[in-house]
Amino acid sequence: MSIGIVSAAYIAAAVLFILSLGGLSGQESAKRAVWYGIVGMALAVLATYFGPGMGGYVIVLLMVIVGAGIGQYLATRVEMTEMPQLVAALHSFVGLAAVFIGYNAELEMNRIAELVAMAPTSLNATGLEAWLHEQGVQGFAAKVAHKTPVELNILKVEVFLGVFIGAVTFTGSVVAFGKLAGKVTSKAVKLPGGHALNAGAAILSFILLLVYMSNGAGWTLILMSLLAFFIGYHLIMGIGGADMPVVVSMLNSYSGWAASAIGFSLGNDLLIVTGALVGSSGAILSYIMCKAMNRSFVSVILGGFGGATGPQMEVEGEQVAIDVDGVASALEDADSVIIVPGYGMAVAQAQQNVAELTRRLRAKGKEVRFAIHPVAGRLPGHMNVLLAEAKVPYDIVLEMDEINEDFPETDVVIVIGSNDIVNPAAQDDPNSPIAGMPVLEVWKAKQVFVSKRGQGTGYSGIENPLFYKENTRMYYGDAKQSLGELLTRIN
Repeated sequence: MSIGIVSAAYIAAAVLFILSLGGLSGQESAKRAVWYGIVGMALAVLATYFGPGMGGYVIVLLMVIVGAGIGQYLATRVEMTEMPQLVAALHSFVGLAAVFIGYNAELEMNRIAELVAMAPTSLNATGLEAWLHEQGVQGFAAKVAHKTPVELNILKVEVFLGVFIGAVTFTGSVVAFGKLAGKVTSKAVKLPGGHALNAGAAILSFILLLVYMSNGAGWTLILMSLLAFFIGYHLIMGIGGADMPVVVSMLNSYSGWAASAIGFSLGNDLLIVTGALVGSSGAILSYIMCKAMNRSFVSVILGGFGGATGPQMEVEGEQVAIDVDGVASALEDADSVIIVPGYGMAVAQAQQNVAELTRRLRAKGKEVRFAIHPVAGRLPGHMNVLLAEAKVPYDIVLEMDEINEDFPETDVVIVIGSNDIVNPAAQDDPNSPIAGMPVLEVWKAKQVFVSKRGQGTGYSGIENPLFYKENTRMYYGDAKQSLGELLTRIN
């Protein structure tokens, strides 16, 4: 396949990736957008496989088959509740791939330097190119052989950055996976020295970059990788579990920039474009989520979760339970209902029962809508995907800004497995770890029913005064079972 055809295929793939990202902005177009991405990636893989400078076809094909098989196996077995940690794990693969490619580029540069030193001194540029071709030099290695000293320094910076960002992404994603999967404590944990350790490692990495550019010593790349692995580990360990949605998005951005840096090293235009798309979209999403929590991106990444130092406000009163008949009676009398889904709904896999409850209430002429907080669940769009899976109509699923003003005129609010996103302490307690975070103001409704397993404080460990308010009743039990029992009362 000629370079012209490969370039055309790369352009088409890049356009499809852009269309895919654009389509994911709406639930109606999301399925079509996913297919754009699938076709674009297939086109990119085929163009690379049959493109110039490619070798080891059998090994590459075997690796593609094995990787595709593992991906298909995991995709059919991972529950929606496990999707956040799966995404974090996939980011770690991208980071590690960037590290390996960077090391391979370093080995190729050393090999070419040795070959050029061995070449006959009488050869001109054309003769050197032919001689190198006879030695089996092609692809990336051939490009290296024709670079000027300045271009080689630029290449070294690209390789160094790709390895650095990839290493940070790898260990950071592994820790994020552990926190989301419950295998690592969700609390913010830092070594003595805290941010100074990260800053020191970053400064030392920059010094190593200068040494690497001056003499190309391979040990500098190895030492920098170890420092970057530490930065990724310590940085994410120092962030609390409640900030993991932002962290996953941030790591997504990191993986994109690592891929883009490696794309510059390899001279691969599609990798540059795709990495930039992933990096920029991840950064924008991280900003949107930080804005939704009324926190700066820097405070999340450097400060972790829970920066308040004073004593939190004491919660007064007691949680009052209600049985299924009480909830059913209130719903029968209500004209307007708002449902607030959270991670507890995902864990219980209660979305089908929620959808069926919605259909029955709407059949009775009641207004039923959903209120979605930007950081509900543990992954952006988590609740939207679950509701779409249960075939809840798109037009009744509203974002926080669209529905928050409607709670005072709402008869009944049903909160399913949510804590922080409906916590009034965000507005009332300046010492709360979530102080200032925009929340769904469900307590302003006439009645609030909270579907919850028990009286615990949830993943982030923050007490919620909502559960103690006079107009709130606790509907205890597994959400799927509780709602299933409620469906037997509403026909």
